[in-house]
Amino acid sequence: MHEIKDIQQPEGEPLRRWFFDPAMELVIWIDDSGDIVGFQLVYDRPMDPHALTWYEESGYYHHRVDDGECPDTTAFKGIPILIADGRFDFRRVGADFKRKSIEIESQVAAFVYDKIMRFTNI
Repeated sequence: MHEIKDIQQPEGEPLRRWFFDPAMELVIWIDDSGDIVGFQLVYDRPMDPHALTWYEESGYYHHRVDDGECPDTTAFKGIPILIADGRFDFRRVGADFKRKSIEIESQVAAFVYDKIMRFTNI
């Protein structure tokens, strides 16, 4: 995964950093003291994208990404949305992330990997 530089930084939100790979994307949010306060990892893209989101204040969320396509109609493509989705294979995704994150600073990669591996399916 490589970092996309010069991304939009919405006013009033923590600093964002974005890392990209054809099969995986990571956005992290960093507070004023430099601590990671959240991240969203989209994996299994482009065919069956899912998102693991973690926020310091509220914990984990796991979703399937509905890309907004309407294959049986002539309607325009909709906006992608997140839909609650069942089990998260943290071992597989953790291993994929570890392989793909070698270009990310080790502290950031280790933080995200640790959070992936601490996920519990409820």
